Amino acid sequence: MEDVLDLYEAPDDPQRPTVCFDERPYQLVSETRRPQPAQPGRAARQDYEYKREGTANLFIHFAPKRGWRHVAVTARRASQDFAQQMRALVDEHFPDAAVIRVVLDNLNTHTGAALYATFAPAEARRLLHKLEFHHTPKHGSWLNQAEIELSVLSGQCLDRRIADHPTLGTEVAAWEQPRNQAQATVDWRFTTAEARVKLHRVYPAHS
Repeated sequence: MEDVLDLYEAPDDPQRPTVCFDERPYQLVSETRRPQPAQPGRAARQDYEYKREGTANLFIHFAPKRGWRHVAVTARRASQDFAQQMRALVDEHFPDAAVIRVVLDNLNTHTGAALYATFAPAEARRLLHKLEFHHTPKHGSWLNQAEIELSVLSGQCLDRRIADHPTLGTEVAAWEQPRNQAQATVDWRFTTAEARVKLHRVYPAHS
């Protein structure tokens, strides 16, 4: 826990950016009847019935100290998909960084082994030389600020029916762009010092 909190308290380092990474499934649904738009004196109407259209997955990269995020829409969240996201982080999003410090939870796909299972050994090693994983504790995924950003995404963009992957990608990108322009970030106040007081029960007892 303190490992992650120390990252949050440290100043931003352009050569060693801190990026929070997380993912969540999304249920695609379509309308069975065309919604009726709002009219003067009458609210918009939407039928309660809907049709399931499968699922999608959302990967999020969030650099809280820079107010930057990127959301990728994929069909799955297998280890190969995770590996592709890490390569994008290294080669597309932060190509000039010496090392990218990635905060992520303990999902079984969030390992260096996923990169070796996806890429040739030399490529996997190249990427891992630029990635420094910092895992949140078990039952402590709330320490990952990417969860907060996913919650904002859910409330501002995903609280409606979206039927297919292309539309989901378009809507997510439309949400992402103005937040990046505004450099919106998280007002994180939980520090290592506070953790030692508020969560003292998780620390070993010393006589």
